[in-house]
Amino acid sequence: MVLKSTSAGNVSVYQVSGTNVSRSLPDWIAKKRKRSLKNDIEYQNRIELIQDFEFSEASNKIKVSPDGQYAMATGTYKPQIHVYDFANLSLKFDRHTDCENVDFIILSNDWTKSVHLQNDRSIAFQTKGGIHYRTRIPKFGRDMAYNPINCDLVIGASGNELYRLNLDQGRFLNPYVLGTDQGVNSVEINSVHGLISAGLEDGTVEFWDPRSRQRAAKLFVAEQLGEDLQVTATAFRNDGLNFACGTSNGKSLIYDLRTSVPSIVKDQGYGFEIKKIMWLDENDSNSDMILTTDKRIAKVWDRNDGKPFASMEPSVDINDIEYIKNSGMFFMANEGIPMHTFYIPELGPAPRWCSFLDNVTEELEEKPSNTVYSNYRFITRDEVTKLNLTHLIGSKVLRSYMHGFFIDTELYDKVNLIANPNSYQDQREREIKKRIEKERESRIRTTGAVTNTKIKVNKDLASKLEERQGSNVAETVINDDRFKELFENPDFAVDEQSHEYKQLNPVKSTKDKSEGRSRALTAAEESDEERANTNPNKESSDEDDESEEEEEDSEEENSEDERMNEMQKKKVQKEMEKLRRKKESKAEADRFLNEMKAVASEDSTNQKASETFGSQMKKNEREAKLNKNDRSDTRLRRHARGEAEMTFVPQKQKKQARFKEEDEEEDEEKTKNSGRTKQRFDGRRRASKNAFRGM
Repeated sequence: MVLKSTSAGNVSVYQVSGTNVSRSLPDWIAKKRKRSLKNDIEYQNRIELIQDFEFSEASNKIKVSPDGQYAMATGTYKPQIHVYDFANLSLKFDRHTDCENVDFIILSNDWTKSVHLQNDRSIAFQTKGGIHYRTRIPKFGRDMAYNPINCDLVIGASGNELYRLNLDQGRFLNPYVLGTDQGVNSVEINSVHGLISAGLEDGTVEFWDPRSRQRAAKLFVAEQLGEDLQVTATAFRNDGLNFACGTSNGKSLIYDLRTSVPSIVKDQGYGFEIKKIMWLDENDSNSDMILTTDKRIAKVWDRNDGKPFASMEPSVDINDIEYIKNSGMFFMANEGIPMHTFYIPELGPAPRWCSFLDNVTEELEEKPSNTVYSNYRFITRDEVTKLNLTHLIGSKVLRSYMHGFFIDTELYDKVNLIANPNSYQDQREREIKKRIEKERESRIRTTGAVTNTKIKVNKDLASKLEERQGSNVAETVINDDRFKELFENPDFAVDEQSHEYKQLNPVKSTKDKSEGRSRALTAAEESDEERANTNPNKESSDEDDESEEEEEDSEEENSEDERMNEMQKKKVQKEMEKLRRKKESKAEADRFLNEMKAVASEDSTNQKASETFGSQMKKNEREAKLNKNDRSDTRLRRHARGEAEMTFVPQKQKKQARFKEEDEEEDEEKTKNSGRTKQRFDGRRRASKNAFRGM
């Protein structure tokens, strides 16, 4: 995102919306350039805080509702009222009026009730449905204020009277007659004790007490300054004691109501009348900041010593300004089509409905840049001569500044291309060369090992460096002046036989086998050792020593690569052994199943062969009876609509006497399947003398 910002005294002021920020193109240009705008970086990086935050020609007044969820603004042409919804960041509705608006007040907590003072001496009450009531005053109104305690609407007009309209009673009350023949420029009511202040054209301020309906005091501002001026703006602080007023010659004065001498006088610097004064301490009474604005600039400064804090200067005349509570954001009504929005992070965070502004400003603060003249380029007089722009000196195109001029950046690029037609081609060639050099740097120059003639010592170290970091990194390290002595000077050679090197690179065990063992001995090894100890033989000891020496030599000759190959071979052998065992186990299982099936088939054939013809007939009869008991006469009919009809004849099963032979056969079957259930006495002696028992 790109925001136009100014910075003075380490305080950044960001212009979020308004002229020179978001480009509003005409309809015919937008349609013609609709496709090309997707490649326009400036158009893509614009921030549109609130949609349609503008009027057709100019805006007069803007205010935020007490609940902080809506903003109401009036403007022209045609005279209309806009209400903006912060929750949706868009225009809620617009409403046209009969004549232009001078001032308005929001009466309800939201936007639904408002009263508007118009330039045809009328007062219009607007509600949710539209205009509710309209009344008129004798003279043209200039400013008004509302007292929620007694429901009095006080209107200052071009005459010497303060008109009072009581909204509770619905009628006008007796006006306050001022001690002058000139008109009233500003009206303000103190929210603490209800004191009414009226800034007059004769350079005085009159204070009226609504309880006694009489003038309480009069302040002579023109006499104190010794100038012929008017009081154009008044404002009370929320503590009930401090009061500020602005004059027509651009000066702001701060008073304590207990004294008639101003504590500080601040000159705006441009000589224009003060349009509005705001105390920036609605919720924080300890804040010492105050805002004063004329048609050129709005300044924020300290009320104690007048030290400037920040300023907001749009490119068009200011008509009104509004501060959003508990934040650092300001809305500005002006003579331009779009209304302006300024954001000062030092005064407070962004409102909740546009909290993303904090992230944008934080990113801009990380990369600070002087963007006061971000759209302009500074050129000297010699450059103006080279570009053949001397005929534009004194016009708005070249803005003189110190020993040179400011020119628009886009115009400078076009003029520079016309004056130097080859500059674009040269720049293009330079960019191509840069890209080619970058691609060459990224290529891999070597594919094998590091081949450098400078390597005289520590070749193993160079090869290890190449394996771990790559050939490119190894070459850069070897060719570096800081490390070249490590590979050229023999004093820096690594002694691989030293104790420190063996400790850092434990390739083989440093202990002798006789000193200790890594594992316990098996029974066979223990018997071999006992046999060697009981029968010591010189030849065997010599042979053992020679074998140990040969093993040590072979271990030293084996490198890490050979060990890795052996480990891989062992892993492969293990995997092959596992597969072979699985195949053998599977073959054994298949062989066992085939044998079991053969045995079962032989048993079934033998059983059938051993059964008599009578037993087979009885089995067939039992199966036929079971099938007969089933409801075979059940009939099921299906109809076209998916319905089904079932009919059957119920039958009662008859109990048949079982013969002894059937019982014996069933007992034999039970004993075969689930064990013996009845004791067999055939061929056995009976303890009982009753031989018929058990028949």
